[in-house]
Amino acid sequence: MNLFQTIFTGSNQALEAAKGLVAQAISEKGKDCKVAFPDTAYALPIIFAATGKKITTLEELEGALAVVESLIVQEERLEKALNAGLATAVAAEIIEAAKYVLSDTPYTEPCIGFVPDPVIRSLGVPLVTGDIPGIAVVLGECPDSETAAKVIKDYQSKGLLTFLVGKVIDQAIEANVKMGLDLRVIPVGYDVTSVIHVVSVAIRAGFIFGALEGGKFGDFLEYTDKRILAFVNAFGPLSELVVSAGAGAIALGFPVITDQDVQEVPTLLLTQKDYDKVPKTSLEARHIKIKITEIPIPVAFAAAFEGERIRKNDMFAEFGGGKTDAWELVMQRELSEVEDHKITLIGPDVDTITEAPGRLPLGVFIEVAGANMQKDFEPVLERRLHYFLNYIEGVMHVGQRNLTWVRIGKEAYEKGFRLNHIGEVIYAKILDEFGSVVDKCQVTIVTDPDKCGELREKYAMPRYMERDERLESLIDENVDTFYTCNLCQSFAPAHVCVVTPERLGLCGAVSWLDAKATLELNPTGPCQAIPKEGVIDENLGIWQKVNEVVEQMSQGAVSQVTLYSLLQDPMTSCGCFECICGIMPEANGVVIVNREYGSISPLGMTFGELASMTGGGVQTPGFMGHGRPFISSKKFLKAEGGVSRIVWMPKELKEFVKEKLNKTAKELYDIDNFADMICDETISTDSEGVLAFLEEKGHPALTMDPIM
Repeated sequence: MNLFQTIFTGSNQALEAAKGLVAQAISEKGKDCKVAFPDTAYALPIIFAATGKKITTLEELEGALAVVESLIVQEERLEKALNAGLATAVAAEIIEAAKYVLSDTPYTEPCIGFVPDPVIRSLGVPLVTGDIPGIAVVLGECPDSETAAKVIKDYQSKGLLTFLVGKVIDQAIEANVKMGLDLRVIPVGYDVTSVIHVVSVAIRAGFIFGALEGGKFGDFLEYTDKRILAFVNAFGPLSELVVSAGAGAIALGFPVITDQDVQEVPTLLLTQKDYDKVPKTSLEARHIKIKITEIPIPVAFAAAFEGERIRKNDMFAEFGGGKTDAWELVMQRELSEVEDHKITLIGPDVDTITEAPGRLPLGVFIEVAGANMQKDFEPVLERRLHYFLNYIEGVMHVGQRNLTWVRIGKEAYEKGFRLNHIGEVIYAKILDEFGSVVDKCQVTIVTDPDKCGELREKYAMPRYMERDERLESLIDENVDTFYTCNLCQSFAPAHVCVVTPERLGLCGAVSWLDAKATLELNPTGPCQAIPKEGVIDENLGIWQKVNEVVEQMSQGAVSQVTLYSLLQDPMTSCGCFECICGIMPEANGVVIVNREYGSISPLGMTFGELASMTGGGVQTPGFMGHGRPFISSKKFLKAEGGVSRIVWMPKELKEFVKEKLNKTAKELYDIDNFADMICDETISTDSEGVLAFLEEKGHPALTMDPIM
């Protein structure tokens, strides 16, 4: 059987399996039974993208089988074979949807199954920054668990987002590969059809970030081919179903690399039997370039370990977290005051701990010097320490300044990790990421209790206070330059963030100082200066120069943007925003929902459903994506009356912004404890309950001019 016939056979097998499972679901549940994947605003994403129709019932799902049949045309041409591969993808989605109908929990540990929308949005920033340089799908079964672990860990060490499908999941477990969403190695499912949940991630990226429309499937194929850097490794015997699924991957622009003898298709379907070379072959096939900073430490170092958590039972040493003194400081020095690559430990190392877990104080004092270094860049470098330390396998870092908390795991300690290695990581990454402003760097690590306290009071606390005073003066009125950030244009071509001192990037990761430093580091990079010229309306936040730059950088898609309004030409969103704000007319105010909140909001929609109405670089008056810190800004909804319009937000988010929000409300309206006047899900999520609470509290939004 040649390659074409194998693909067609597999597609027909998928079609028959889909028919059988849909028939079973209808028999057990009835045609009116609801069909849905969890926590998505895009129904059954592949079918929605292909047809423009949202499948909501089993009757509609049965009708979608005709889509599969229409794509299977058995002519031995590449185009027809790829269409048959797409037929397999649609059939797989139908099968997986039926599974979710037939069982409340079709996937259990270790498998995740369907990947919810908020997870995809959370991956947006690391994907566009390159912290996740690509997506690997490892499918099937390697010769042994050791080989599987070697391939998977290779991808993990390079920061790739790696999905596992099939028996390779058990092999990874057997080899003690660290897995989970937080470690970017994700077991999807054991059935071949579960690979569709990875395809769904790629398709929904087109909806979420690209603002693509359902029914225009050609646009999705172009988007996945050009913007989603993914590939498939198919290991072990290749069934007709696996081959046809591979054809679907190739149609999306994802090359397939296998360890089996196949009829190769140059750049698209390749054989590589040397497992040591599989990652290299795969990365080259998808044109993924990996930038690796060599760091002399005994454990792995990669962005994939950012979400690793060191539990108490796995902990060897702990610093800070309210139990010991812990702080970190980056300070600018003169060139003559810094000895490059000097790493000093003052106090005991972790190998003095006789019984785990042990606790020590920890001061991390980084002194940098450079001709282009500025004092304003200190907190920018300092915030990166959180990522640098979390990228170390077996190390957990939480917090900043004098509220840090660090844990070192037993496994990392047993591999030889010591405190000087923290210095090596910081030195290497500071020079790697900030080499254009930092010429010399020295690191002092302090675990001696007296010296830790002495240096904290002498250097750290005064510097923190000085910065806080500087930040207080950093308001939009006091600067003559704003900045753009178009990092996310790789996914959302029409989106441009305008970053001001009082409005950070909507992803929450780029402040005005960050943008300023980024421009200094990379003059042709994502952050460019916008002279604050040609004021048109200061209340709405409209400047002629801002409009000109946004129009140019959005390729004409957006011609005017307001920085302080929700209703008139609001700033666009890419899709990876931390929060979304929407109007609640009956309360004369706005509801804010953060990405982590998974339930229905008082607007009758989840975060994902609200977010589907904006994003992708489009302007949607009445809805706005934004970062968490912007909520407490004096410029938040300034044109509509400011923070006093906020009537509801999830309790966790409210607690996060409470202190600064109360301060803003006090300064602007002389309202004490304003956050206590804002409703949350522990009080009510329906409009009647929200209104009753607002009336009880005398919320100011109820007496303000109509918002619409």
